[in-house]
Amino acid sequence: MNPIYKKLFEGNKKWSDDMKKRDPLFFEKNSKEQKPPVLWIGCSDSRVPANEVTGTLPGEIFVHRNIANMVIHTDLSMLSVLDYSVNVLGVTDVIVCGHYGCGGVNAALSSQPMGLVENWLRNIKDVYRLHQRELDFIKDIEKRAERLVELNVLEQVFNLTKTSIIQSAWNKGKKLSVHGLIYDLKTGLLTDLNATTEDRNELPRFYQVDAGMN
Repeated sequence: MNPIYKKLFEGNKKWSDDMKKRDPLFFEKNSKEQKPPVLWIGCSDSRVPANEVTGTLPGEIFVHRNIANMVIHTDLSMLSVLDYSVNVLGVTDVIVCGHYGCGGVNAALSSQPMGLVENWLRNIKDVYRLHQRELDFIKDIEKRAERLVELNVLEQVFNLTKTSIIQSAWNKGKKLSVHGLIYDLKTGLLTDLNATTEDRNELPRFYQVDAGMN
């Protein structure tokens, strides 16, 4: 057996044993249902696992991950996760979490051909276009990339609030907050971008979906 593949099973056995030592009934209880209060939309980067960086246990966060933590309105996978988490699981908080040093954001800043992934990165380039004056003013390439990471999270939070899924929940009186966070690979700490939205009235009128249309 491939040693890397084998190591996964060894790690799994140790993790399972450790969890059962902490709580002998953990897996029995966890297998019955899930009722996580949080949906986490994060980057696929292997260095930013949601449970580990938040110190939470399995069952406490519902997770969707893709390159550069994007919320794209034609992405049926993301929309399905969002719909299920809001309307079935009843989450109260939806988080978009980006991270400094994001490979997807760095790639979007490049003009090098990337193949199929270019279709995805174009959405990040659109974020750059919206904030081009500010970003072009930042001469340090690393700091420019970090700022684009932040702006990208803010735009994805905004994209979430534009979905009929989120607005329908608000129209029905559900308590639901959307947040934007940044994870710093160098410190292991999360930063709140103060982008929390809790009501459709915080959106421009032309983005609001009338309650009668849901």
